[in-house]
Amino acid sequence: MLNIAETLHAWCGEARPFALATVVDVNGSAPLPPGTALAVSADGDVIGSVSGGCVEGAVYELCRETLESGGAPVLTRFGYSDSDAFAVGLTCGGEIEILVQRVDPAVQPHLTAALAEMVAGRPAAVAQVVDSPEELLGGTLYVPAEGPYDGTLGGQREDEVVAAQARALLRAGRTGRIEVGGDADTCPERLSVLVHTSARPPHMLIFGAVDFADALSEAGRFLGYRVTVCDARPVFATRARFPHADEVVTDWPHRYLAATEVDSRTAICVLTHDAKFDIPLLRLALSLPVGYIGAMGSRRTHEQRLELLRDTGVPEADLARLNSPIGLDLGAHTPQETAISITAEIITHAHDGTGLPLSRRTGPIHAPVTASWKGALADPPKSSTPYAGPVVADGWLPG
Repeated sequence: MLNIAETLHAWCGEARPFALATVVDVNGSAPLPPGTALAVSADGDVIGSVSGGCVEGAVYELCRETLESGGAPVLTRFGYSDSDAFAVGLTCGGEIEILVQRVDPAVQPHLTAALAEMVAGRPAAVAQVVDSPEELLGGTLYVPAEGPYDGTLGGQREDEVVAAQARALLRAGRTGRIEVGGDADTCPERLSVLVHTSARPPHMLIFGAVDFADALSEAGRFLGYRVTVCDARPVFATRARFPHADEVVTDWPHRYLAATEVDSRTAICVLTHDAKFDIPLLRLALSLPVGYIGAMGSRRTHEQRLELLRDTGVPEADLARLNSPIGLDLGAHTPQETAISITAEIITHAHDGTGLPLSRRTGPIHAPVTASWKGALADPPKSSTPYAGPVVADGWLPG
């Protein structure tokens, strides 16, 4: 869908119905990935591609039939055929499955809103049911980066479950297919949903070229972040020391942050525990609308850091956003364990989690998500189940 978003947005603005053909599954070698689309307007105009040319004619005819009949969405599969050189098939030897459905902007205004966000370059996701009972096939849900979702996939429970998973893909900047439902905890119907996401990968900014930064950069990249390691000391901030980072920068941390674009998905991890770097950096970071801010150090270092930040005029409400000592209490010691501790806390904030063991909680495992990075901008959620884990005394314990 993203490959033709501008044209689809224009057609929606003109209230022109169209047929949308979407690649929903690929097996073997195929020219285009899932999510790629072709569309045909009611006037016969065509835009996009689903196969690089080899099945476009057949898909065009399916689109025209769907538009004229106003019928239900159709799933069809195309594969390679060597028995007839002129048969409709993929000469590359793979198979693709395509969903063809009629879209009426007047009936589905949420798609117009979603396409407007995508065309403007703002993060947004559209969840599309691509395999389900016939009455749910082709349903769409608009999931913005923040705020309520719009549209429906058949029911509130289905919408909540899919919206939560769509936001996870949106934060990672990935288009993907998810399977939901078929059980009492989620939704009764089994749905296969293709989530189209328009977003750059979230940014993880790691300040401090230390051993912990190397492990954290690897963990961050595994989670789908674009990772930057920044340090003012050129002897430490080298590509050789941080092979997993997308970018290694030699600059004063606060100066680099001031020149860097951030958003509500940005995670800032301060690992230097050196006041001459930390204070100007955290003073700036705590004034920015980022999703997560954490700083490494002992409890004593944290208290001293808070006093220095207060002395520079940082409000208490901003100080409350600082996660320090950084990470969840996993008993971590090594850089790799500490990286898991930190990323676990980042995930907790992103999904408004509690950080408690699931065995100590009741109710659904996957709670519905209604806003992005809620936990980073509000008090952490309280659990009715007390935590009986260990308490770490003052003194630095990684993680």
